[in-house]
Amino acid sequence: MRITEILKNVEHRTFKLPEGNWSYYQEWNNAIFLHWKVDVNQLKNLVPEDLEIDLFENEAWVSVVAFTMERIRTRNLPSFPPISNFHELNIRTYVRYRGRPGVYFLSIEGGKLISCHVAKFLSDLPYRYSKIKRNNGSFINNNSVSNDFIHLTFKIEDPKAEKTKLEKWLTERYVLFQDTDKAINEFDIHHIEWPIYEVDMNEINFNYPKFKSLLNSAPNLKQYSPGVQVIAWAKKQYPK
Repeated sequence: MRITEILKNVEHRTFKLPEGNWSYYQEWNNAIFLHWKVDVNQLKNLVPEDLEIDLFENEAWVSVVAFTMERIRTRNLPSFPPISNFHELNIRTYVRYRGRPGVYFLSIEGGKLISCHVAKFLSDLPYRYSKIKRNNGSFINNNSVSNDFIHLTFKIEDPKAEKTKLEKWLTERYVLFQDTDKAINEFDIHHIEWPIYEVDMNEINFNYPKFKSLLNSAPNLKQYSPGVQVIAWAKKQYPK
């Protein structure tokens, strides 16, 4: 889909597109979503006080998202596959800041060391390098430094005819908030509505000690998407 068409497709958004020119293009492809209902009091220990935890029907949620980042580039330059294309795994929760709903990364890992360095330098996002392997039916992430790992095997099933309010609440998020020592960073994005498929998870072998008290059971919801083309705007900073 052409970028001009993506920018015109806005009916699914909960707030307007940002003003000004976009800065980055990227693709988030072949995404597995695993969602857990969590104890909001435990989650508060992991989220900056500047951000309000967003709730769906008085419940807090944390999600694991495993996907392949592709063709990331700046507005006026082509992508460079050795850096632009890499597998990613992030663990995120749902927050509000300055009246807008968004996501907050509890953890973010990339499968190429140079890509993690570049992404961290440009964005201030807390990327870590991990060994990530995937094929059509599996996603395997191992971080030897922290001993974190996740092994997923799955089978993609039929597309969902209609998404629930919860599924839209979890996936249709158009801003990322991330904290640094001095500021809250805001990253606005836009894409078409996520196409969602059913997925049968054959294996979920998960060990992230930092989140053991939150993610200690089977996920409450599982989804697959072939992906979206993403337009992103330059980082904004709000001093603490």
